[in-house]
Amino acid sequence: MKNYIKLIRPKHWIKNLLIFISLFFNLGINQEKLLIIVIGFFSFSFIASSVYIFNDICDIENDKKHSKKKERPIASGAISVKRALYLAIILIIAAFSLNIFTTNNMIKSSFLLGLYYFLNILYSKGLKNFPIVDIFLLSSGFIIRLFYGSVIVKVPVSEWLLLTTLNASLFLGIGKRKKELNNKKSRKVLEYYTEEFLDKFSMVCISLTIMFYSLWVMNQNNDLLYFSIPMIIFIIMQYMLTSDKKNNGDPVTVFFGNKTLIISTVLYILYMIYSLYFY
Repeated sequence: MKNYIKLIRPKHWIKNLLIFISLFFNLGINQEKLLIIVIGFFSFSFIASSVYIFNDICDIENDKKHSKKKERPIASGAISVKRALYLAIILIIAAFSLNIFTTNNMIKSSFLLGLYYFLNILYSKGLKNFPIVDIFLLSSGFIIRLFYGSVIVKVPVSEWLLLTTLNASLFLGIGKRKKELNNKKSRKVLEYYTEEFLDKFSMVCISLTIMFYSLWVMNQNNDLLYFSIPMIIFIIMQYMLTSDKKNNGDPVTVFFGNKTLIISTVLYILYMIYSLYFY
């Protein structure tokens, strides 16, 4: 059972909290929509876990050559490819079945789940070997999460929120590739990248992230939100500090590897709840 839990990577479900963002920032939280968004969270989590399994199956040979990834359940032989495929199929069925209960815009939400899965299959089957394309495909998952949350509760996606998320996700994707340069044999696409190139565009994306978030704040009629800008900058600095240390560059690994980052993020969320809903 431990290996199966490791295979579906529930720790990575934290990325799916992005589904809540549109509802949260549009001040639209109520009991009905909260229930829908929670169901949607698990629906997307199941489809994401099926993608993780599919990626592990496709990357099995490369993972065996990697110092850490060789310990993954499929690469290590703890779970057979056949059993992993069965689990992936069950998760896909569960994801689309749960999505039915989100009720609102079921066709659009099902399309977004399918699009996420389809893009990840394309990524695993070859597009991951094309420079720049691979980073944009990695980032697309975050954008799809944002729109999925927006669709199931029928709230619009702010243009500033979209641009902030886009640039933040590109920053995370670039950071992941930068750390992987330490083991170029693990991915063919790494032959095309240099640390200097990735550093330049990492700075561009994180600067735009802060700028677009600040523009969103300036468009709100709420003075308290201005104090959230230095909080965001502090969180970003903590993330970059942790990411520069020895790790694989995965956002989840980086996040859980720094207690200060976790605490500051929680404080930011609590501050935003107060500023948006109680001020």
